[in-house]
Amino acid sequence: MATIHINRGGTSLGTFSEEDVRAGLRSGRFAGTDLGWLEGMASWQALSQFSEFAADIPSGPPPPPPAASTITPAPAGPTSETAPTRSGLPWDERQTKGLLNAFIETLQMVLRKPVAAFTAMKREGGLGEPLLYAVIGGTFGGVFAVTYNFALRLFTPFGDRQGAVAHLFGGLGWIFLLVLTPLFVAIGMFVASAILHVCLMIVGGAKQSFETTFRVVCFAEGSASPLLVIPFCGGLITGIWKIVLYCIGLARAHETDTGRAVIAVLLPLIVCCGGIIFLIAMMFGAFGAWNASQH
Repeated sequence: MATIHINRGGTSLGTFSEEDVRAGLRSGRFAGTDLGWLEGMASWQALSQFSEFAADIPSGPPPPPPAASTITPAPAGPTSETAPTRSGLPWDERQTKGLLNAFIETLQMVLRKPVAAFTAMKREGGLGEPLLYAVIGGTFGGVFAVTYNFALRLFTPFGDRQGAVAHLFGGLGWIFLLVLTPLFVAIGMFVASAILHVCLMIVGGAKQSFETTFRVVCFAEGSASPLLVIPFCGGLITGIWKIVLYCIGLARAHETDTGRAVIAVLLPLIVCCGGIIFLIAMMFGAFGAWNASQH
């Protein structure tokens, strides 16, 4: 079901489903002159101009279309200079939706419609709210991954005392990781955000502050980490999907072109791989020099 952003007089009213908009038009919550935008539209339009809502607008003289000067064009792509009002994600409405419902709706929106999600995401508003979302999602996925790995070890037979001791310490390590998982997730958000923001600055794509990058990383982490519940290949799927969300999120939130965002996300990987190749080359060079000296 399409998600529609509603704007009235330059003020965002939020993001709603088609059914919510229909009900709002019938009840008077929304008016035909309110502006609406959904992904794929070139510009904002009055709700009265949406054919699917024609039957839900109260009878009477049709409202005049809004003046062109009051319509904020919707972004045609990552390089668009203007963007629709950022109404925020469902997570921003958790006081009314409830913590669990807001988390699930945000997770579904980020995973299923990442372009719309990061287009609607607020660039500012503090670090606490996105960090809480990342800690919840990251802890859920992390706890499952640790528990899953520990459960696999239980099926490993141990026939001697050393094997029993190893399993005992493994169990203590499992408890230790479970307790500290939220802390590890929180620290990881700041480290990953700092690295990505610096890389984005290097490629000239950082059009917004560090907070914007931090919010992208947190919502990507909190949404992708629960995919760790997928047996065997959950880690691979989560890693790939995080990279995709980082690229889309940075491009949309910073309003930079996708190419710069992709380079910024892959740059740390490129540097790490280059460093590993350099070390291997140095080791082979040292071994070759030592071997030549022996002859």
